[in-house]
Amino acid sequence: MTRTPQQQAFDPRSTVLGIDLGTSSVKAVVVRLDGSVAGQASSDYQVSCPLPGWSETSPADWLAATAVAVRAAVAQAGADPSAVGLSGQMHGVVATADDGRPLRPAMLWSDARAVGELEYYRRLPPAVLARLANPLSPGMAGPMLAWLAANEPTTYAATRWALQPKDWLRAELTGRFATEPSDASATLLYDVAGDSWSADVLRALGLDGAKLPPILSRAAEQSGTLTAEAAALLGLRAGIPVAAGAADTAAAALGSGLTEPGTVQLTIGTGAQIVKPVATLPDPLPARPVTHLYRAATDTGWYTMGAVLNVGLTLGWVCRILGAGWQELYAAAAIAPRMDDPYFLPHLNGERTPYLDPGLRGAWTGLDPRHGRPQLLRAALEGVAFAIRDALDHVLEPGEQVAPLRLAGGGTADPAWRQMLADILGHALAPVEVAAASGLGAALLGARAAGLTNQIARTREARTAASVTTPRDDNSALYRERHHAYHRKVLALRDTDTDTVGIAGSAPHSAAPVSG
Repeated sequence: MTRTPQQQAFDPRSTVLGIDLGTSSVKAVVVRLDGSVAGQASSDYQVSCPLPGWSETSPADWLAATAVAVRAAVAQAGADPSAVGLSGQMHGVVATADDGRPLRPAMLWSDARAVGELEYYRRLPPAVLARLANPLSPGMAGPMLAWLAANEPTTYAATRWALQPKDWLRAELTGRFATEPSDASATLLYDVAGDSWSADVLRALGLDGAKLPPILSRAAEQSGTLTAEAAALLGLRAGIPVAAGAADTAAAALGSGLTEPGTVQLTIGTGAQIVKPVATLPDPLPARPVTHLYRAATDTGWYTMGAVLNVGLTLGWVCRILGAGWQELYAAAAIAPRMDDPYFLPHLNGERTPYLDPGLRGAWTGLDPRHGRPQLLRAALEGVAFAIRDALDHVLEPGEQVAPLRLAGGGTADPAWRQMLADILGHALAPVEVAAASGLGAALLGARAAGLTNQIARTREARTAASVTTPRDDNSALYRERHHAYHRKVLALRDTDTDTVGIAGSAPHSAAPVSG
């Protein structure tokens, strides 16, 4: 018997597709309606740096790579998806003509050319600045559009739509130009408290608000259907629903089940992200925040995020410099701490939370002849953990406890390293499985857009490991004392120029680029 399209959409064996447009690759995840993954694939593309501080990609490369990844994932799944959802790298801007054709390469979140344009923001009245609810970063759409207007006026004048990366891809799939709150709130053009574009900020930057796309009400809203042209490119059926989608961090939180206020997740990889869902906005909003506050991929709510640059990135450098392997590095975590151990300041690449200082730098300090490679390796792990603690202390409210802190990412497997983290952070750590979380979250949004919510038996919330690592009381006092000493050394090493950003309450300055 031949099924109608509606009957096929509600077949419990059918699937939905999540597309996660990352910085250097796109991932396609085909998810069954029981929440399990039926197929996944990825395809890479290049990030170019034509000038120092610039970071760009051709959107045409995104589209070509998406076609490769989607076709491979669908072939692996052996099923025809009933809907599509999207997730994408945050910030940046794609300037397009009225038909969506890019007028120049996309400027990415890691681009720092718009540092000078942050001065417009520093001149804003505190009440207006507070409603942006985020630190200042040159990699966000607002500063980038201001840079484009000043430095490429012909391109700016020809721009009809200034889009976020995943919103450009969705326009290619559906023909509709729009955004949604989770990405819009990360542009430094969005009134987070008012859930709308900020007319005050647009006026201060001298930008045309008509170039910004309309904001759909929620990430799960159906934004259109797959066009015949896009369907032919991806090898899918034309006419299937396409969800608005979400920023990658918001989609990952949804995909891993991190949606309830009171839960906090630390993800460790090249950098580290600390994400905490919140049900209500702080009152009042701080005028100079050091953490990020964005709309969630759920229908209501927000999440606050602390971002740490120097984790796996810095530890990999340490291994290269000392000629050590990762196994030797993690073995050093089992060495008992001593007050006269050396200190390591891990900020080789500047830092985000809480310093917002791209000029911050690293060091080993407190060395004496007794210290050898094991002590230097141990100090590197400890210094990274202290940097994460600095960010966590600004994500959590004073005295706030989480039981336990969810721990995710490829840099969390070693038991001795997890124990050191638990001891220094002062929280129990529960490892969770969050594989393909952004793509999975995108697929779940696609399912909701297609009306399949009640058909999904399981949303595949992250599975918490049976073993929880708890802090050891015998180390807590020593680590507290060493963390205080570490913090003094970080402040002593910093540039003392008056424009340098401090932690909460200090003068604003150009932040390091921010990614989702």
